[in-house]
Amino acid sequence: MDVGNHSTMTEFILLGLTDQPDLQRPLFCLFLGIYIVTVVGNLGMISIIGLSSQLHTPMYYFLSSLSFIDLCYSSVITPKMLAGFLCSDKAISYSGCMTQLFFFCVFIISECYMLAAMAYDRYVAICNPLLYKVIMSPRVCSLLVAAVFSVGLTDAVIHGGCILRLTFRGSNIIKHYFCDILPLIKLSCSNTYIDELLIFVIGGFNMVVTSLTIIISYALILSSILHIHSKEGRSKAFSTCSSHLTAVLVFYGSLMSMYLKPASATTQEKASSVFYTTVIPMLNPLIYSLRNKEVKNALLKLLRRKISS
Repeated sequence: MDVGNHSTMTEFILLGLTDQPDLQRPLFCLFLGIYIVTVVGNLGMISIIGLSSQLHTPMYYFLSSLSFIDLCYSSVITPKMLAGFLCSDKAISYSGCMTQLFFFCVFIISECYMLAAMAYDRYVAICNPLLYKVIMSPRVCSLLVAAVFSVGLTDAVIHGGCILRLTFRGSNIIKHYFCDILPLIKLSCSNTYIDELLIFVIGGFNMVVTSLTIIISYALILSSILHIHSKEGRSKAFSTCSSHLTAVLVFYGSLMSMYLKPASATTQEKASSVFYTTVIPMLNPLIYSLRNKEVKNALLKLLRRKISS
């Protein structure tokens, strides 16, 4: 069968995290637990923000969008990985592989830009508090979120289109647990120069633009906080940023260790991928809920209202 006149491959085999039989069921239980916490945590965050009128602010609008992204890109990867732990058949169809790759690119790139948008929101809130409601109006927030997803979709189309033009006629074994760009490039028998160049150019551009936005925003925030004379005021300003900064450091740290490394580092590749595809989507709602008094208070109010009714 010729798929799009570019590949005679009809399916791939995902090797998964490990080929040791004794580890399959323990890993299944571990990652099932992580996925359940991820789904419950992110859906819970979206629900709390949607149901609590005191959380209908730009900061929590972006946070609910981040939770949606985390839920989606975890769901693109984890269910197939869980099935691989239990089934001897680790095959994924060519179309299924390309679909997984496309949606993974959409959501992982969107997450980068969403974190940058959240950093800009914190900058406006702390450095221009009097103009905050004017600058971060509902229309501006909606446009920012729309732009975030538009960039993710555009980049995913470019990456996906370039992968579709590659030929796969030799081995169909992907030495990974999902269809990512780098393992597919390694598997192709075509000239992958354009694909590698696109990873460098688009990935580099995305990383530079989003990380610079975050770094500049927090540099200005830090400068503004240091000019606050009140100790209580400084503490409050730091607390509003600490959760987001923690999430940024964890996400970018794992992402850079994945893509800014030697191509031969397969073990590190899997470890880094596990962290940002399964662990970070679970951690984000925990970071924002456990370190945020407003979220905890909103949750308590909702629980009291539910019990009283």
